[in-house]
Amino acid sequence: MTSERLRMNHISKTFPGVKALDDVSLTVEKGEVHALIGENGAGKSTLIKILAGIYKPDPGAEFYFEGEEASIVKPIDATQKGISIIYQDLSLFPNLTVAENIYFGQDSGRKPWTKINWRKMDQVASEALKELDFEVDLHIAVEKLSIAQQQMIEIARALAFDARLIVMDEPTSSLSAGEVEKLYSVIEKLKSRGISIIFVSHKLKELFKVSDRFTVLRDGKFIGTYDKEDLNEDKLINLMVGRQVLYEKNQDKVIAGKTIFKVEGLSKQGNFKDISFELKKGEVLGITGLVGSGRTELAQAIFGVHRPDEGQMELNGKKLTVKSPEHAVNHGIAYIPESRKTQGLVLNQSIINNISLSSLKNMLSKMKLINRKAERKLADQYVKSLDVRPALPERAAGDLSGGNQQKVVIGKWLATDPELLIIDEPTNGIDIGAKSEIHKLLRNLAQEGMGVIVISSELPEVLAVSDRILIMRHGRVAGEMNIEEATQENILNYALFGEKNTEPERKEVHA
Repeated sequence: MTSERLRMNHISKTFPGVKALDDVSLTVEKGEVHALIGENGAGKSTLIKILAGIYKPDPGAEFYFEGEEASIVKPIDATQKGISIIYQDLSLFPNLTVAENIYFGQDSGRKPWTKINWRKMDQVASEALKELDFEVDLHIAVEKLSIAQQQMIEIARALAFDARLIVMDEPTSSLSAGEVEKLYSVIEKLKSRGISIIFVSHKLKELFKVSDRFTVLRDGKFIGTYDKEDLNEDKLINLMVGRQVLYEKNQDKVIAGKTIFKVEGLSKQGNFKDISFELKKGEVLGITGLVGSGRTELAQAIFGVHRPDEGQMELNGKKLTVKSPEHAVNHGIAYIPESRKTQGLVLNQSIINNISLSSLKNMLSKMKLINRKAERKLADQYVKSLDVRPALPERAAGDLSGGNQQKVVIGKWLATDPELLIIDEPTNGIDIGAKSEIHKLLRNLAQEGMGVIVISSELPEVLAVSDRILIMRHGRVAGEMNIEEATQENILNYALFGEKNTEPERKEVHA
């Protein structure tokens, strides 16, 4: 009896102007966690969509599931085989209940005039949740749950469909440290039941923590499959990118100039209290803290998404009152939100349309019509300067990898010629090579005179890009330090305890 759960051979996929996959293979064993890894644009998402039946591969592809040849040409084929995909952007119905989401699709053969079996729905949902040791009100709307809880509902739904292979795409990108540990325990439970997991992540430490084997893709090609024992982080990075990538603490010596942006006593009830700081010309200010510390809410208040209750702001020495995001843009403030897919891009629109979106008023003719030549010229400029790949401005933003999508979002806001750029989780779900590129870009923007504020929960990232760091805790600034004195340990202790690490026992706390 074969120990293989899935075998995919000779998988290729050609889109107009680009070959996304070129003769890729993937083999997943029963009861293993198999890491699928590669830079953004390596072909991971395309391979997953082929496995899910969303994309049709080029001729010559071979699929075997449970040792038998399989045909997966549409999503229902994958579901019926026992393959479930949990995407980074969860595919739940927010207005439906927990039970309805878990049961959805179970009675697809039900006649329209027959009644829904609500008792069976609750029973199926309850049994699936029980397997995960997860308790939640079956009749609460999913939109009222946390991201971590919603993720558990996705996993429960997969179990309700008797999934034997679950694909988890960036499953920890929006979870706190405690929620991540809970997910790890769930993964171990699934493994013990013989369920296979394809784990997609750009966080190398967690890949080594949960994965048994690694399949590496690069530029749409299969590089190899490796046992965890045969790899370390340096070797894995080299396999992914074909070069050495440094991701180290910022060593630049910056002579800070005049104050660009100033905040005094900014407060919003329930979000943050008495926030004060200055941003000087030539420096990158990092803001970090645990999930729920008020970082994002502060950024949104500065950008006019929410109005603060108290406090004042100054931009280039002039008092600033921001009443709305449009008002902020008019004053030279740009804000790149945490979720590029739901808040930063129009995924079904082209790169051209996305880059020009925030600056269309500058491309209107006397007849108030969009100058398409100017729009195309703008897009070409940022596709080239930011190295967006593939360099096809007409291509839909949703077809790009995460790193290239983020470059498009950055290009969209740079096109407004901002004086202050605030970017929230700049490399969330992005591979280490693209991270290095974006960090370099942000530092160059600051050195050219733009005010840059980087909000991130990844401590190595904060240390790599910042000149000065604010640490938030429970909606307040718990500490501030220059990059010379900053360490992951000191930052984390400010975030956890509101003070520097002074007691020996706290040295065991890790990021």
